[in-house]
Amino acid sequence: MQTVRWLQRAVAMATLAATSVLAQVKPAEPLLEFNYGLPAANHASVFVAQDLGLFEKVGLKPKFFFFQSGAPLLAGLKSESLDVVTAGLALAFAIGQNIPLKLIFWEANSAASEGLVVDPKSDLKSYRDIGKAKKIAAATGTCAQVALYLMAKKAGVDYAKLDIVNLPAPLLRNAFISGSIDAGVAWPPFSLQLQREGYPVVSFDEEYTPPGGVCPGLTAVRPAYLKQYPQIGVKLLQVEAMAREAITKNPQVGIDAYVKRLQLSPEVAKATLERECCGRGIPSFAEQLDPNSPYSMTAREGGLVAKLRLASEALHAAKAIAEPLPLAAILEAVDPSHLREYMKTVGK
Repeated sequence: MQTVRWLQRAVAMATLAATSVLAQVKPAEPLLEFNYGLPAANHASVFVAQDLGLFEKVGLKPKFFFFQSGAPLLAGLKSESLDVVTAGLALAFAIGQNIPLKLIFWEANSAASEGLVVDPKSDLKSYRDIGKAKKIAAATGTCAQVALYLMAKKAGVDYAKLDIVNLPAPLLRNAFISGSIDAGVAWPPFSLQLQREGYPVVSFDEEYTPPGGVCPGLTAVRPAYLKQYPQIGVKLLQVEAMAREAITKNPQVGIDAYVKRLQLSPEVAKATLERECCGRGIPSFAEQLDPNSPYSMTAREGGLVAKLRLASEALHAAKAIAEPLPLAAILEAVDPSHLREYMKTVGK
């Protein structure tokens, strides 16, 4: 009988101890879910973060939606179906359409790998020969059209007299093969892919655009979502920082991500990553906060603001949009506060 009572007391004490321990253990916070929209392009840090589970490490759970062009991505933003987006000049169109948006950091600088691709049999040896092109491909309303406009301006060629075909970079290969074009402006990774296949990039954007180019790759969040979940800005920056560090330490993770997502050969994936990696195509967080940097998010007249203004002016001159972006609208969209907070707490 005594043995039975002893066992009962032991079980009761063990149960009480377990209950006490469980009471001290806080349940894990649920992951913050959100819809993440991206065009099918060179998003190395996002791809690597997805592959390495970095979003989950900071408490995020993105549901990814990939788009072949900017139009459906803008529709997703307009309908509030997307909460976070990483894209290029499609975001400038969003601002122009009065779609509420906060641009919180640079994810890439696609101008580092965008350039003028030519048929090797043509007379075009650099952007200065653009007036000799018979037919040039450049997608309307994109970084490619902006680059072509600035290229023609610097070369002293009347943009309006160029014979331009509205073709996005993924379609240039077939157009070259068929002889439909003898030149085109391609963004990465297609610029490097074409070069690998024998169609040289005779000039990159850095030769005819201002320092830092005019093709920012930015991560943005809907203001209403930011207001509801203000922590997402810093968390996205934490993910970006970890992804950049992973790529720097082992570039192969970036190469593998490109091969997997964009069906590139390992050689093209490596070439694309090398042109964009480690300071060349990815502005550091410090550069983004430096008011004198071409990538500055804090300058009210230079940096990102100036790039978005110049891009919209070029698109207006090329008749792609009705009016350039108002300065007030750009300033309202650019939001460096999350970057400042990140750098103050855990930034390097």
